[in-house]
Amino acid sequence: MLATADMSGAHINPAVTLGLAFSGLFEWSKVLPFIIAQMAGAMLGAFTVYIFFRNHFKITTTSGIRRACFCTAPAIRNYSNNFFSELTGTFILIFAVLLITLPQLEYESFGSTKVGLGSLGALPVSLVVFSVGLSLGGTTGYAINPARDLGPRIVHTLIPFKNKDLNDWKYSWVPVFGPVAGALLAAILYRILLP
Repeated sequence: MLATADMSGAHINPAVTLGLAFSGLFEWSKVLPFIIAQMAGAMLGAFTVYIFFRNHFKITTTSGIRRACFCTAPAIRNYSNNFFSELTGTFILIFAVLLITLPQLEYESFGSTKVGLGSLGALPVSLVVFSVGLSLGGTTGYAINPARDLGPRIVHTLIPFKNKDLNDWKYSWVPVFGPVAGALLAAILYRILLP
């Protein structure tokens, strides 16, 4: 997250991209290309995990452990509570993203150049993600990122495993639509408070 340069603004999460677009702070024309790139990145990352751990996966027999390397699952399956957990965690993340302001210094000797934090500007968001994980991670594994769950779940489905764990597609909608709903609510509140 901290190695983003100025290419994406650290958009590694479709919920962040959608939250910024819903808030009017990101161009809608860029949303689909960003989400496609985020999904591709998540899937490539998941395939890399498979390559790295494939020998471990061959000897692992505990049900659900291999799938846990790819996607989330609830500690207690209750779709409404699981959805609310993902919505809440993502709402906190997106609202923080919308409200975080970074220091920028202007020096007369630099002309109109502003001096900021560079990649360290992503640190406050990283701390929010860490805090959400500590507080809400136990309930659903806190995807708070549709690409982080859906892309790897697709890769898990496509990779041939011996004695493969089920892909749990019945649950897969929760870590996709919960974060999208949380992003939308955060954007609505942001637009109400800061029109």
